[in-house]
Amino acid sequence: MTANDPRRPEPAGPLRRPEPAVRILRRGVAASPQLRQGLAVTWAFGLSIAGGKLVLPVMIQRALDRPPRPDGSLDLPYIATLTAVAATLVIGAGLLSWYTQRRLVERAEGAIAQLRVDAFAQVHRLTLADHNETRRGVLVARVTSDCEALARFAQWGLYSWAINPVLILGTLATLAWYSWPLALLVAGVYTPVLPWFRWLQRRQLAAYDALRTRVGDMLGRFSEALMGAAVVRAYGAEDRTRAQLHQAIDGRYRARLRATAVTVALFVTGDLVGALAFVAVLVVGVTQRGPLGLAPGELVAALFLTNYLQGPVGELGETLDLTQTAVAGWRKILDLLDHPIELVEPEPGLDLPAGPLAVEVQDVTFAYRGADTVPVLRQVTVAIPAGRTVAVVGETGSGKTTFAKLLCRLADPGQGRILVGGVPLDRVGPGARSRAIRLVPQDGFLFDTTIRENVRFGAPGGAADDAEVEAAFARLGLGWWVARQPGGLDHRVGERGESLSVGERQLVALARAALADPGLLILDEATSAVDPETDQAINAALRVLARDRTMVSIAHRLATAEAADLILVFDEGRLVERGTHDELVAAGGRYALLHKAWVGNTGPGGPGRGWGPRP
Repeated sequence: MTANDPRRPEPAGPLRRPEPAVRILRRGVAASPQLRQGLAVTWAFGLSIAGGKLVLPVMIQRALDRPPRPDGSLDLPYIATLTAVAATLVIGAGLLSWYTQRRLVERAEGAIAQLRVDAFAQVHRLTLADHNETRRGVLVARVTSDCEALARFAQWGLYSWAINPVLILGTLATLAWYSWPLALLVAGVYTPVLPWFRWLQRRQLAAYDALRTRVGDMLGRFSEALMGAAVVRAYGAEDRTRAQLHQAIDGRYRARLRATAVTVALFVTGDLVGALAFVAVLVVGVTQRGPLGLAPGELVAALFLTNYLQGPVGELGETLDLTQTAVAGWRKILDLLDHPIELVEPEPGLDLPAGPLAVEVQDVTFAYRGADTVPVLRQVTVAIPAGRTVAVVGETGSGKTTFAKLLCRLADPGQGRILVGGVPLDRVGPGARSRAIRLVPQDGFLFDTTIRENVRFGAPGGAADDAEVEAAFARLGLGWWVARQPGGLDHRVGERGESLSVGERQLVALARAALADPGLLILDEATSAVDPETDQAINAALRVLARDRTMVSIAHRLATAEAADLILVFDEGRLVERGTHDELVAAGGRYALLHKAWVGNTGPGGPGRGWGPRP
């Protein structure tokens, strides 16, 4: 696990040495080429805008220093012409400024939108181990909060960086044209504080890096608390959960205070130095106007120009504030994008044959990350003939679920290989794999939409018409259940399907699997923790689903195993037994002990007798 690994626990201290901002910006621009498009034109616009703003003190100087007419009156036509020219240039600079800012925002927002899409896609490419080691809230922060920080920077920060440097250089150049000693005086006032600005900028980057970390931690805590609200209430853990949330909120609050303290120091320093420069030019210009050869209008123009510098320099704190927030968020997004993908999809990828798929697992060993991690699976070898119903049993932590997830390539084995339909699984294209291999997880996850749309997810690309969705329920004998729902297939299931019971969510998940019609269907015990009526409906649906396909079920209840064609028994990551129910009971091994304990707990007439009589 590298130092920049997005799964690595984030250090708590705010002064962790971050990657230099310039390097992050280079990486970010490389990842977002839209930001480079038209950059030369943008700088040309910036030069024009700066020129339009600088024309006002020049015009004032020309008007003040214009000699009077021979009769002693003011040259009003000349002044009126200067005023018209100045007004035209200022209005033109304002319109160009509006267009430049809009142009920058459009390009930057396009780049950020693509960056958000890329980050979201990268999250979905992460392996099972990546997701196990990362809080969901942290990954959500990468795609939402960190991208929003970049969006705020794009709306104003990029414009400031495009215009203000040109304005500062143009102002100094114009001031030097009037009086190079005064220009040197202004530069001499600002120069000593540049190291201070640089030190504050480094502190600001470190502070905002810590702030982004705390935001991700806070979102992770909130995500856990919201998703586990029922457990929190059931176990009376409100106080402990509230304390954890307060700790996360306080961490984010304190990190924000530290970042704001540095930003305020930049604001105050910029205003103070600007005021000192103005006073210095005023005092020296008034007392030394003769030796400096300054006309009255030139002195007034010099004061205007010095005051102009206070604007962009005073904005430096706010600009750096937005920039450092964006850089901190950018670093975390780029680290996520740069994280090597372990599950590399083959190009172009092989197809899988239609119909039931045979599975060959050859000497497979798998372990999660970490040098001291004990393998979850050890040298597993098994052949599953096509069209068979297989139950995988074992105690908690024996490797059952990991075995099932390897079969649908949520992770790759550390050693050994898996063949499906005679094709190495890691050489199967993603489209062919999602079409032919489906996993129905134990929680039956549903999206916050209608039953119809949740089932439609099962079709390749979600392309299934209403008749196909209805046929999927009818084929499983679940039409009665759909008719009982308010609104039928148009009933909204709520977030994570919470308006339905656990068993009802499984019914929808099974209909989704039926619509996909895979050659290999993997179930993480679809019949656990359901009421008797729903249990019967699920078992009837499973009997239909088991036809003409290979089915592998993680059997948390041995009633499921009794009905299987083949039982695989796992113990501490090893495949220790295989055979039919009768064979394994007669052998008196590990399965016989598990079955004896299960019968003792449930009795012969216990709940849920599997998928019906064995063939």
